[in-house]
Amino acid sequence: MDPHKEPVQILWGSPLPPIRSGISDYALDILPELAKSATVRVLSPPDWSPPADWPEHLDLVAQDADGLPGEIAVIHLGNNPHHLWLLDRLRCEEPTVVVLHDAVLHHLLVESTIAVGDQSEFSRALNAAHGSAGTALAAARAVGIQGRLDPFLYPARRAFLESADGIIVHSEWAEELVRRELPGITVGRVGLTVADPRTTDRAGARARLGLSGNDVVLMHLGFLTPEKGLIEILTGVAAASKSGVPVRLVVVGEGRGIEPLRRAAVKAGVDDALFFSGWVEPADLAGLPAAADLGVVYRTPSAGETSAAALRFLACGVPVAVGGVRQFLELPEPVAPRLTPGPSAAADLARLLARVGEDGWSDRGVAARKCYEAFHRPQSTATEMLEFLGSLHVS
Repeated sequence: MDPHKEPVQILWGSPLPPIRSGISDYALDILPELAKSATVRVLSPPDWSPPADWPEHLDLVAQDADGLPGEIAVIHLGNNPHHLWLLDRLRCEEPTVVVLHDAVLHHLLVESTIAVGDQSEFSRALNAAHGSAGTALAAARAVGIQGRLDPFLYPARRAFLESADGIIVHSEWAEELVRRELPGITVGRVGLTVADPRTTDRAGARARLGLSGNDVVLMHLGFLTPEKGLIEILTGVAAASKSGVPVRLVVVGEGRGIEPLRRAAVKAGVDDALFFSGWVEPADLAGLPAAADLGVVYRTPSAGETSAAALRFLACGVPVAVGGVRQFLELPEPVAPRLTPGPSAAADLARLLARVGEDGWSDRGVAARKCYEAFHRPQSTATEMLEFLGSLHVS
């Protein structure tokens, strides 16, 4: 940034710890770095109290605080109810930049309209985003007709983004998508970030999870839903196990997918290969992926979401198997081997698990850490964000 320019002034709005959201963790990872070079005020979410370890130098203000002259509201949108309280900020006259964490916002639209009894606003917003097809979709939903892929085919981005002064995305794929859809708005790409574990203790992380040195450990991080490809992952684990790989699947997180996964594991005869850690506090999470030989992030269907989970593996020097679509293809293949979307994903995963420990596998770990250091450390991504905000001509 130009040292002669006035520091960027930011009014930050996002979920914050202890709210159990990946964007909460992201906020606390990057905010201290932003505050080193910018003036930052942080909006307090509704019914929220700061955690005991909240950084003292980060100023908290009420959720309805007015923007100050020269301040840019930086509003973070994800596809879940944690972001509902921020939607009024999109209608304010103050300069506003949206950080788009999910390329599909259909579920957020449902939560902000139908969930509070406002079917007409749902229809209006879908029409604004998708024209007559959106209106037809809303009419079908009103009489109980829905399809599993509706949110992905009608992502409703325009309903939330068209009033923004700028939009920040985290991938080339999302950048191209948003530029094409909203050509009049300035779009910038800033790498997603996660905390740097700096040093990792593989043996210690395994001991915490009760894993042996001989286990081939596959790890899944994050909130569990059917869209995370849990059955495909389990099928791959079962195939690897039956071929003689001493595999353990460690599931870190919580969600409605746990019990279906547990039942499926019993049916497949590999329930003894599963370990569920439950929710892990952010302070303990950064180094935990070091216990794994391979991470896995497989979403089907994929909405092009950002994946802090994938980056947490890279930060710990662990390769991560990813669904071979959209933004995941931007990660180098050696650090992010692809799982072919569809039924063959399980076979791809089983083959990868069989290769753990082969010559060259440790090279993947070294490359994973280098990828993280090059593009995803909080210091560098904070600089990228400030450069983008400083380049906007807003008043």
